[in-house]
Amino acid sequence: MRYFITGATGFIGGHVARQLLAAGHEVVALVRTPAKAQALAEAGAELAPGDITDRASVAAAMAGVDGVFHIAAWYEVGVADTSRAYAINVGGTRTVLEVMRDLGIPKGVYTSTLAVHSDTHGALVDESYRYDGPHLSEYDRTKWAAHYEVALPMIAAGLPLVVVQPGVVYGPGDHSTIRQTLIDYLRGRLPMAPKGTAFCWAHVEDVARGHILAMEKGRPGECYHLAGPAMTLVEVLAVAERITGIKAPRIAAPPALLRGMAALMAVVERVLPVPATFRSETLRVSAGTTYIASADKARRELGFEARSVEDGLRETLEHEMALLGLSPRR
Repeated sequence: MRYFITGATGFIGGHVARQLLAAGHEVVALVRTPAKAQALAEAGAELAPGDITDRASVAAAMAGVDGVFHIAAWYEVGVADTSRAYAINVGGTRTVLEVMRDLGIPKGVYTSTLAVHSDTHGALVDESYRYDGPHLSEYDRTKWAAHYEVALPMIAAGLPLVVVQPGVVYGPGDHSTIRQTLIDYLRGRLPMAPKGTAFCWAHVEDVARGHILAMEKGRPGECYHLAGPAMTLVEVLAVAERITGIKAPRIAAPPALLRGMAALMAVVERVLPVPATFRSETLRVSAGTTYIASADKARRELGFEARSVEDGLRETLEHEMALLGLSPRR
């Protein structure tokens, strides 16, 4: 089979591309700068210059494929410049899916996110759950718009699309705020952790495999949570301590404190530069929020499985500790 992929130079997309190539499929990767994607070419992917906001380049690269994986997205939390978020997450998604429709591609997989559900207030929700705002971050807002205002209406109009929704995705090669949190912990620079803040934690290799299962087994028109185990950050750091011997923070910041800090920083960041970790948006999404959901449907219909956090985190932390020149403490 021949597959078109957006976001193949990213974290999830890179793993999807490599798993497809390892299985003997052809991969056409849309890349903005082919010179910076030579590792993909060396792995066997065909590089197609283009951008998801440029319809002509998307159409030229997508022509003749058997399936589409639209994984590319703007994913930032706590940054000052969010000007590109809507154009990429909403406009880019509309472009890719419209081209897929116009070319008559038989099946596609779109990468949404559990963040469209926002804070579930402790409930482990399923795919029927819907939240309509207000949103805690610009990422949440624009991915919600792409999900509900672009993908689902096009599915209702007949587009043969499967939607997958990962939660927190971790593993070697990550560059998200989760990775920075783990690095700060390993360096002893994480003074506290947010109390009650929980996510569904899935290793990137499992999430990539879930995408391919969605292409192979997913029912067009359906959404699937590619969600790992639901755990608080405090619990995950306790697992990290067992693995590394490095003490986790002993202070758990209550949600009310973080919300108060968020309100304060919203004023400060208007006049002073503030690191992403302490910007109001970062504090809001960390204030006791629970971005959690059930993966029962994905397990039942796709055969999706996520490894335990302990198994996945062990590999991830060993990788990061090697980069930092650290050894486990016993």
